[in-house]
Formats: sequence, C-alpha cells, structure tokens
Amino acid sequence: MPAKQTSLPSSSKKRKSQAADDTVRALQTLEKQLTDAVSSGSSLNPLADLLDIALDAETPVQLSKAIYALYRVFVLIISRGLLSGPDASEEAKAVRTWLLDRLHAFVDILTGLLKDEEPSLRISALDILFSLQKHLSSALTRAGDPKHPQIHVFHFRKIVSALLLCPPSPRDEEDSADSDRTLETDVRDHFINTWFSIHDDIRWFFLRDAAILIARHPVSEAPQLPGNLLSILERLTTFPTKPAELDSWWVEELGTKPPKPKKSSEADEDEDEAPAGQDGADEEDDWRKFFDEPEQKPSAEKKGITARVHTLTIHQSLHSLAAHKAVFTRAWLALLPLLSRGSVEETKARSLRVLNVLHRGVIPHLTRPILIMDWVSSSVDHGGTVGLLALNALFTLMKEYNLDYPSFYTRLYGFLDRDVLHLKHRARFFRLTELFLSSTHLPATLVASFVKRLSRLSLAAPPAAVVMLIPFTYNMLRRHPALMAMIHRTEEVAGAECDGFNAQESNPTLTNALESSLWELYSHRRHYHSAVSTLAKIFEEAFTRPSYAMEDFLDHTYGTLFETEVKRKIRKEPATALELSVVPEGDGLEELWTLA
Repeated sequence: MPAKQTSLPSSSKKRKSQAADDTVRALQTLEKQLTDAVSSGSSLNPLADLLDIALDAETPVQLSKAIYALYRVFVLIISRGLLSGPDASEEAKAVRTWLLDRLHAFVDILTGLLKDEEPSLRISALDILFSLQKHLSSALTRAGDPKHPQIHVFHFRKIVSALLLCPPSPRDEEDSADSDRTLETDVRDHFINTWFSIHDDIRWFFLRDAAILIARHPVSEAPQLPGNLLSILERLTTFPTKPAELDSWWVEELGTKPPKPKKSSEADEDEDEAPAGQDGADEEDDWRKFFDEPEQKPSAEKKGITARVHTLTIHQSLHSLAAHKAVFTRAWLALLPLLSRGSVEETKARSLRVLNVLHRGVIPHLTRPILIMDWVSSSVDHGGTVGLLALNALFTLMKEYNLDYPSFYTRLYGFLDRDVLHLKHRARFFRLTELFLSSTHLPATLVASFVKRLSRLSLAAPPAAVVMLIPFTYNMLRRHPALMAMIHRTEEVAGAECDGFNAQESNPTLTNALESSLWELYSHRRHYHSAVSTLAKIFEEAFTRPSYAMEDFLDHTYGTLFETEVKRKIRKEPATALELSVVPEGDGLEELWTLA
C-alpha cells in the first residue's frame, strides 16, 4: 500500500512566515527598549528604527502592530512632558526637536493611512490621530496656565488636511497624481458619528480650519476639497441652538468655565439712581400699575457668553453660541462659491445636495442667512428640481428673515412650462407651489395667472397630473374667493376663441388671467379616465368642502390609477350583450343589409 502523500509548505512561505515573526519580535523588543528609556531618561534612538519598520511593513497586520506600538511609545513620551514645557538646556532642546520630527513623521504615516485600501487600518489611524490630539492638548495645558486650556492646533490642522485633501497611503505604489482623493465613506462616517456631531470643541475647530484650508488651496490645486467638505457638512445632524447645549468636549480641559469677557462701564455711568424716599409714598395708590404687565422673572436658562465674537479668546469662543454660528457661517460661505466650479452636471448634483439640507440644517444656524442669497438665486437658473429647491430656500429667507426678492413669483411662474406636469418631480413642485401661494395677501391677479397657466397645461397632461391639478385649483379658489369668477363665466365669454389670457407674458401680474375662465378644467368632464372626469365635476357643485389634502393626490401614477381601477368594486354590472328586438317592416334596413 503506497504511503499517503502530505503537502509541505514551500520554502518561500516558510521564509515569509519567519520574516513576519522576526518583525513582530523586533517590534516588541524596540517598544520595550523605548519604554525603559523614557522611564530612565536614556537614549530614544530606537524610535527611528520603529518608524522604519512601520514604513517598510509588507502586510496590514505588521503595519497595524507597528503603528500601535508607536502610539503607545508617544503617549508615554507626551505624558512625561518631553514634548512640552520649558527647555532645561540646549541638549534638551535638541532632543525635543528630534522627538517632534519623529512625531510628525508618525502623524504623516497615519494621515496617509486614511486612504489605505485596508479598512481596519483606516479606522485605526483615525482613532490614533484623535487620541494623540487629546494627549497633546492636555500636555500643553499642563505645561502652561491651567486656567487657560489649549488645543494642539498644529496637530489638529494635520487631521483636517488629511480629511479634506486625502493624501495617498504610504503603501500605495501607484502614481499619487492619478490616485483618487475622495474621502472614504467609512472614515467620513466614523469621524462624523464619533467626533464631529458629538464634541463641540472638535466641531468648532474643524469648521474654523476648513475655511482656512479652502482659502489656502484653490480648486485648481485641490479639486477634491469642495466635495470632501460638502460630504461632511451635509451630514451634520446636531448643532447647538442655545448655550446650555455646549456641554460635550473631547479635550476635557476645554470644558472648564472660561473667564467672562470684560464689559465697558459706560452703561453703569449712564444709569441715574432714583432719589431716596420717592418709591414708597404713592406706590399702592398708583392706578397706572393696573395696566402694566406683570414683571417677568429672570430666566434660569444659561445665557452663555454674549460679547462680540472678535473680542473673545479661543476658550471663550468655544463656550459662545455666537462664535459657533460664526465659524459655521464662514465655512459655508467659503464652500458655496466653489460648488459652481466644474461641469454643469457636477454643479447641479452638488447644488442639489446642498439645497436638500439648506432650509433645515444650514439656514437656521447662520449668523445672517441673507448672506447666501446670491448663491441661492443663481441656483434658480439651473431649473428643474435644483431650481425649485432654490426657490424654496428663497421663500424661507423671504418669510422668516425678511429678504426682499421682488422677482420671486416671476421666477416661479417661469417654471410652468409644457414639461412641468410630465417630470418625475411634479409632486414636489405642487407641494412647494401650494406653499408659495398659501398667503391670502397675494394679489388675485397673480394667483389667477398660476391657476390659469396650470389649467392650460392640463390639456396635454397625463391623468395622474390632472388628478393633482384639480384639487390644487379647488384649494386656490377657496383660499382666494376673487378667483371664483373664473368658473362662473357665461358661455358667451367662455371658450378658447374668446379667452383673453396672454400665455406669452412672462410677468404673472400682466397676463389678464383674472378676466379669463377655466374652460380647460371644464373640458375634463368628458375625460376618458373616469377618475379625472368625476373629479372635474366638483367645480359644478357647491364649494362645501374647506379644502382637499394634497398629499392624497400627489403620488398618483399610471400604475396607481390602474391598480385603483382594478381593485374598485363594481356596484352595477355593465351590459355585456344587446337583446335583438323585432325589426319593423318598412324601415329601410332591407335596402342596406341582407338579413339571413
């Protein structure tokens, strides 16, 4: 019986396994040497060898062990105060300079790993970077005045640059100029969910440094920067709305209460003290106090720092709601103009992403929302969904922030073209148009133009669009009674041949629509689709219903209309055949047909 053959590992695999084991042992030896050296104050030269191993690591496992070994060594070095505080001698100064160079080399490795192909290395690198940020900032505070906590600005700006510029990984062998510089989704989400949306100090410094980075790197040099920053800002779900919400800090020392800013003494000098003895005599008999409102008790809510932003220190700014809004505004104002650089399709795609979050996630937190008016009004020119959302943002600015934009309804009227009732975003269009025309203070001539133009467009619209339009028109007539004349014209002045509506006029106040009629909707009584014809008859009945809920009609398509017809219960069976009756003689039919 032949012996069973066994497969033995090749010599190359043996060598690789042996090399990996040697690398791990070398890492452990060097880390132990450095730990002992920090404790005893001896030479730290093995730190350079540890960095070389990290740079020359062949596998993700080896590199992961190397960066964590370096992290532990640097945390020990930082906690011992070797990178901060006064220098005792020239030799100590030289050692500190050498250690800082090694730290910067390590940080460069970590920032490059944010674009590594190995997901575990990307997340580990980001965790280590922010942990080092905490240790470095705490060391600076301990070395200085504890009453004035600091953050390590240089290290944090390296993190911001890595997130927005995305340098290539040190393990990337391809040409760095041709590599993708888009921020990895797992790195972005980990940064947002762990730091950016949680810690107030990280958010403040990131927004400040992002605006600085945009100013230093034009789009020609860093085309990836606007897209990376937008992908972070559009996912910011939490932002403080009152000073009491500023309570989460990554660097714990920054959470201490800062000193109050100095106030001018002018207010105290202007106040005149009331002469003594004048408040008690007629206090009870003063009849005017009956009409006075009761005194409001002082609010117990935390007011925070209210001084001017430019006069605050960094520590005070972190505890000032106005300062948080200021850096938020500056970051968005720096980003928005850059989104218009590039191709038309790319500009429209980015503008759509901004406009989807603008009215809820951006405008309420800006110091002066009208500052974005120019960008929003230019986005209207894109038309379609982008232009409609831009009009929604303009409407928010007009309604809540007193923006004066006289041509708003003229721009909205321009969206009513032959395609508006055929596009996929028509439901969103009707939602927003009903909102824009909801005010009862709008001129009847203006609202009449919108109603008339839509009814004219309904002649060539699909049934699902007409089903939306009829309740919309009903609501407009109920809200603006002056428009009721448009459905009460006599037949002598109604119809297409005597319609005075000027369909070519672009100004909705000059179309003469109020002198016209809605004969187009009247014609839908004979529509081939029963749902449309039945709904069109509401204009012949008394307007007893207050209004229609538009949400019940906005999502109709050919598919939903067909499904409704299929599931509808038939109350009366339709006729399927005709009964033949006796044909009377002499009616002339025998001359036309021959009956068998």
